[in-house]
Amino acid sequence: MEIGFIGLGKMGGNMVVRLAQGGHKVYAFNRTYSVTEGISSQHPEITATRTLEELVGSLKEGPKLLWIMVPSGKPVDDQIDALIPLLSKGDTILDGGNSNFRDSITRKVRVEAAGLHYMDAGVSGGVWGLQIGYATMVGGEKEMFDHFEPIFKTLAPENGYGYMGLHGAGHFVKMVHNGIEYGMMQAYGEGFEILKQSRDYGADFDLYQIARLWNNGSVVRSWLLELAERAFYQYGTDLTEIKGFVPDSGEGRWTVQAAIDEDVPAPIITLSLMARFSSRQPESFSAKVLSALRNQFGGHAVMNESGQFVEERHAPATLDGGAAKEQS
Repeated sequence: MEIGFIGLGKMGGNMVVRLAQGGHKVYAFNRTYSVTEGISSQHPEITATRTLEELVGSLKEGPKLLWIMVPSGKPVDDQIDALIPLLSKGDTILDGGNSNFRDSITRKVRVEAAGLHYMDAGVSGGVWGLQIGYATMVGGEKEMFDHFEPIFKTLAPENGYGYMGLHGAGHFVKMVHNGIEYGMMQAYGEGFEILKQSRDYGADFDLYQIARLWNNGSVVRSWLLELAERAFYQYGTDLTEIKGFVPDSGEGRWTVQAAIDEDVPAPIITLSLMARFSSRQPESFSAKVLSALRNQFGGHAVMNESGQFVEERHAPATLDGGAAKEQS
């Protein structure tokens, strides 16, 4: 099949190669043409285009499929706005990025008003997708899913793609997938930290060896754990080259909000998201407040800027202005 592909980042760049290797005729566009040209030079079966007009005009088979693989939010809307005037009735725009499912529902209305079809696809596989395939969760009209199924089949590993339901369903399933991923990653991180900090055994533990062992027969084996094994091998048990700053791209927040909206208790996913927020604070102000409060009510020592514990830092029992009064 023919496909016009927009966005050749870490995911999109490998996706077009997999599609071309699967026999599809791929026309590619990226905001920075040198990226498109570089991929096309290595894979001549992929046609590089300089503009969206050239991209759309290169597609001869109908209905045309334009796959958008750019960051969520305004970049997706900008691409849709630019594509609508270039397409003909019956053509399809598909958003394969990590968009909020509610945005996908809204965009569907705008795109269909122009006589076009709209689809959403949650795609998982990261930088390994070219080798092992991309799990692909598709939302939109079932008729359009059936028509473009050869595209999804090529992208995915065996049994790794499917129709999730109407517009937004693909992104909703991918959102929950990423929320689960947050919880799993947090559990692995906490477990390895408990091992590393063990007063009795921590100095003797080889976390790479333990991850490798767990990946062979244990009930916690998984691809994420295989990646942990690989990371410990690459960076060493102490991960000294890595800072513990963990960003999030939105899906965890959206999953937590969906849990709230549906009255579903999701403490693990919620706390894993909060842990990511905590990782971005070189020094937590809330932790400072906790330390100050412990000093105030119990005279507990606080650590000063030199890293020394100071005990006599609690305030007098009565503050000026009567804000607090001595209690017996």
